[in-house]
Amino acid sequence: MIKVLIALFVVVLVDVVASQCPNCDTMKWAKCDEPSCECKLQFSPSIWQKLECKKLVPKCFLMKAEMYRARNNLTTRSIGGKPVESAFVDNDGIYDPECENDGKFKAIQCNGTDVCWCVNSAGVRRSDKGDKNIKCERVETYWVRLELKHKEVAIPLDATKLKTGIENALLERYKLEKKFVTDVQYDKDGRLIVVDVKKDIGERVTDLSLMTYYMEKDIKIKPLFFDDNKQLEVSVEGTKVSMENILVYYVDEVAPTFTMQKLTGGIIAVIVVVSLIVIAGLLVLFFLARRQKAQYSKAQPREMETMS
Repeated sequence: MIKVLIALFVVVLVDVVASQCPNCDTMKWAKCDEPSCECKLQFSPSIWQKLECKKLVPKCFLMKAEMYRARNNLTTRSIGGKPVESAFVDNDGIYDPECENDGKFKAIQCNGTDVCWCVNSAGVRRSDKGDKNIKCERVETYWVRLELKHKEVAIPLDATKLKTGIENALLERYKLEKKFVTDVQYDKDGRLIVVDVKKDIGERVTDLSLMTYYMEKDIKIKPLFFDDNKQLEVSVEGTKVSMENILVYYVDEVAPTFTMQKLTGGIIAVIVVVSLIVIAGLLVLFFLARRQKAQYSKAQPREMETMS
């Protein structure tokens, strides 16, 4: 009887200790209920990734966890334009990535078949799709442009104070130092805020994809933070400004290698039409020249007869 009571006491004690484990503030899907209170993120039935819950979770780990949850029917709700010609957006969305041990994306990604492609440090495809023999090198994203559209506010926003509010929000919510916010433009009529976030070329400490991925989830779907009811808000002179849309442009240290496969159908159609017009014009010129030559050839015998 005493052994049974001791066993029950141990079970209850373990449950109490587990229930006292703190939540993982930066990842609401993390499990922290082990006796060690070590927080982990699930990638498969048997694979769990240890987390540092005081830091934002690497984007590659987040995407793997999101794909696992989607496959298992777990909830996953979770001025502007290109800054330079080589900037591009993520048109592919989420996939199940291959990650390095530190959470960085491997330079080559595949879709479980022989189809593979190259990605940048933010995990965004930067090449045409090929096979497993595709050659990829690790390329760093050093500049992101955030195009934000804020919800309606009662009073107009001051552009200078808005920049300060943006800097404070990125620091407090995403741990991004203010020095990386290099420019903020504001179109009050369109409610459009354009934020340029840059680091020095060659800098490998700061991962800009952490901020962009968390922010996209904050605005488009639902926060990844444990307290997912706390939305992203920018404070401007006491006014809380919320966002309703976001578009992210990525600029890499080396320009992407997209070819014609990357062009949209409309652009390709224009190229085809122009090419056909040029070819048709050349054919018209060819047949006109041929006709003139034939007429000249017929006229020559007549001239000879007249002269004789």
